[in-house]
Amino acid sequence: MNVLLGLGGSDESVKTLRRTIDRTQEVGDDLTVVIVAKPESKRSQDETYELTVDHLEDAGLENATVEKLEGDPGSALVDYAEQGEFDELVIGGGTLSPMGKIQLGPITEFVLLNAPTTVKLVR
Repeated sequence: MNVLLGLGGSDESVKTLRRTIDRTQEVGDDLTVVIVAKPESKRSQDETYELTVDHLEDAGLENATVEKLEGDPGSALVDYAEQGEFDELVIGGGTLSPMGKIQLGPITEFVLLNAPTTVKLVR
């Protein structure tokens, strides 16, 4: 499968990266990682880029593509997905409400509603 992974700078993104790397190693997916700019995130886009490259190298996935995207995070991710031939788009997102229901942030919701391919939401 040709997998597109969208990351911001949150701890949730790091967890999503690790889980996607594990899956890629297990089944041999082709992986493209794009990093969106989210000013409210814990890590900057540059820090997230370096962290991603380090994790991929440690896992032996030097052939994975890593790119930074500019502009609105949701739109940039959907536009990138539309330009490629991806089988799956992986993003992290969603928190649980006090009642146990999933709550989606605006970027996650936008991507889920507008992505041209299957979206895997990692929580």
